Amino acid sequence: MYCFLRGFRFSFLGQNFPRDCSQLQQDEVTASGVYLIQPVTYPNPFYVYCDMETDGGGWTVFQRRLDGSVGLYHGWEKYKEGFGNINSEYWLGNEKLFYLTAQGDYELRVDMTNFEEETRYAHYDKFRIGDEATFYKLIIGTYSGDAAGDSLGGHRDNSFTTKDADHDTYPNGNCAVSYKGAWWYTACHSSNLNGIYHGGDHESYADGVNWFAWLGHYYSLKTTEMKIRRRP
Repeated sequence: MYCFLRGFRFSFLGQNFPRDCSQLQQDEVTASGVYLIQPVTYPNPFYVYCDMETDGGGWTVFQRRLDGSVGLYHGWEKYKEGFGNINSEYWLGNEKLFYLTAQGDYELRVDMTNFEEETRYAHYDKFRIGDEATFYKLIIGTYSGDAAGDSLGGHRDNSFTTKDADHDTYPNGNCAVSYKGAWWYTACHSSNLNGIYHGGDHESYADGVNWFAWLGHYYSLKTTEMKIRRRP
């Protein structure tokens, strides 16, 4: 059973928290918004934004860019724990994301908008990240979607890199430092959704909120949302 308080919905004291937004949907919650969840074996509940509208709903949002109000050029510990404003721009946290995706089979959806208000999405039928011992290695399945194109599949099986923790495959430097983000870099990237919020076209190479297959390395997107949903 759930109720609202100051715009948030949470379970009554003594009740178990839902383990993700998919469970909320199964419990017949239909409104998108901020909710408390608690993955199995995770020590504490935490807030997430649940998208209950897109493609049938039930999505747990773990990354969002809206307006550049939150900088995302941070180190390992920040990305591990999460940061930002759950009502606007944020990264949920790699440790939380690990516990979430360890609960079952999840799919990933990436929604994107440019400054001409055109939208695209990319869908992957499997998404999981490893634990910190693997440096939150990306495990991802098959791509589908509209004209967005696949700009994440090439990062498959790569570990997460931040400016102070280099786990990419580039031999001559740190991709996070070079491209001012944090990501599952290879050597270096075809997507960089945690890059600099340039606001459209930019002259610097590949350091924006880039999704190469759609708009290339010189265009920084207006909005992005990365969200997961547990499969039946």
